[in-house]
Amino acid sequence: MGAVKHFIAALIDIGLMLLALAIVAALLVGSNLPFFGNVVGNMMALVKSLGSNGLVGLIVFCFILWLLSKRSVA
Repeated sequence: MGAVKHFIAALIDIGLMLLALAIVAALLVGSNLPFFGNVVGNMMALVKSLGSNGLVGLIVFCFILWLLSKRSVA
């Protein structure tokens, strides 16, 4: 079970690193990059949709933050 948790944590770390790379590359080069797409536009649309949903959006935002902050793999 520990190996599965470690594997999933490693996949999540790789995904977050690729997301950060795509955001930085889009800010430096432009919004429409090959292989990355419109990452910044998608993130802005996500934040806008969460903001327009009021309390439900706030709850989902807190849940996403909770998922990303629970990084202990033991």
